[in-house]
Order: sequence, then structure tokens, then C-alpha cells
Amino acid sequence: MLAAGLVGPVAPGAAQESAGRSGTIRGRVEVRREVPNDLARPSVAALGMHGPRGTPDRSSSVVYLETAPRGAFEVPPPGRAVLDQRDETFVPHVLAVSVGTTVAFPNSDRVYHNVFSLSKARRFDLGRYPHGASRSVRFDQPGVVRVFCEIHSHMSAFVLVFAHRYFAVTDSRGSYRIGGVPPGRYTLVVWNEGEIRQTRSVTVPEEGGVIERNFVVE
Repeated sequence: MLAAGLVGPVAPGAAQESAGRSGTIRGRVEVRREVPNDLARPSVAALGMHGPRGTPDRSSSVVYLETAPRGAFEVPPPGRAVLDQRDETFVPHVLAVSVGTTVAFPNSDRVYHNVFSLSKARRFDLGRYPHGASRSVRFDQPGVVRVFCEIHSHMSAFVLVFAHRYFAVTDSRGSYRIGGVPPGRYTLVVWNEGEIRQTRSVTVPEEGGVIERNFVVE
């Protein structure tokens, strides 16, 4: 599991940056590894009729800078995000936010859900609530938060909380883009399904520009 310190502040000078134009780091993460199927849970028919069960997008990866540049923490106040419960699936399966973000957990299913986490970075239990209801959690510490449903054990999701803005979640094609990176040397990290899969050095030149970095996760 990714440690909280890897997504939090770093000591001054950890990134060898200098004044100049900013750069953009972009590329694609191809996930080839197989992920085991979720375990089924005994019937909860007493709580309502079962609907269709969705499939989590386990190919989603988070790409981020391990050491953020100076000034990276001077960002506007974070807003809100949504982690839906739909077809007995958390959507999206992976959510990346900045510290201070409030995440809403609406219930779009016609059965009860109970969202909770025992993660060190943010423990919570929202209790059981029905279709159409929504409850929220504010994430105030950097780290990885694993989210579950107490009623449906096959439901799980990840919330990665960063103390800086230099991160991106891959899209449906595996593409990512991290913009506004000051010149300097950094470690680029690829995280997928609970673990760091790869790290790679990347340098943004004085003149800025676009740096391409592609990854294959096997």
C-alpha cells in the first residue's frame, strides 16, 4: 500500500527546480496485469431487490510527482468531488483529490449502502442510507484511503489524497497529463490498484515544453 508520506509535503530542495517556463508531463499507462475477481457476498435481499452489478475500472492509474516543487502547496482552496454508488459499484473506482477536498457519496442504487473506511489517513463510517440520499466526508490528511460498503463486500474504491497538485488519473485510454510543472528533476510515480508499480526520473528543462513518459504495468 502507498504510504501517506509519498503524497505529502517534502523537505525544501527535494526537487531541484529553477526559474523558467513550466512544462507538461504526459503519456500513457498500459495496464496488462490481471486482477482477481471480487468475492461475492451472501444475499442481502431483505434490504431490497438486487440490480445489475457494475464492473470497477481497475485499469485506472494515478501518476504523480513523488517530490513536489517549492510553492506547490500554494494552491486555491480545494472544492468538492463525487464518488457515486451505482450498480453496486463505486464510480469512479479510483479518485484523486487534494487535501481539504470534501467528497460526496450519493446512493444511486435502490438498495441500502453503508460507506466506511478503516484507513489511517481517514477513518469514517457513514452508516446505512437509502436510494437518493448522499453523505459527505472531508479529507484533511494526505494518504491512501480504501473505501468499502459494509453491506456489499464486493464494493471497494480508492481515494488518493495529495498535499500538492501534481497528479493525474488516467482516462479510459490510459492517458494522463500533469501540467504547470516548474523546471527541475523529479521522480514520476505510477500507482495502480493499491500499489506503486513503477517510478522513473523525469527532467523538465529550463525552457519548459512537453515531456513524454509511457508506462507498462504487468
